[in-house]
Amino acid sequence: MTIPEMLGQSAIMTVLGMGVVFSFLIILIIFMKLVEVLVKASGIDKEAATATSASPASASPSQGNAVVAAIAAAVSEKQKK
Repeated sequence: MTIPEMLGQSAIMTVLGMGVVFSFLIILIIFMKLVEVLVKASGIDKEAATATSASPASASPSQGNAVVAAIAAAVSEKQKK
């Protein structure tokens, strides 16, 4: 097999490989959009939104102050180094 024949075959394999990957990505995007439509139609996203919005509200103010104090201490330690 000559070098031009090998280069021709490698170009064909490159184009075919890129085509397979590109077509799979298109199929993946279509599937994800379909899942998005199904989730919005069934109302599952509304249940998840209420569950996540309830979590921060249930934390007490003293826990919030402790987190702020810990972050401030970490920042001051980092600035010392």
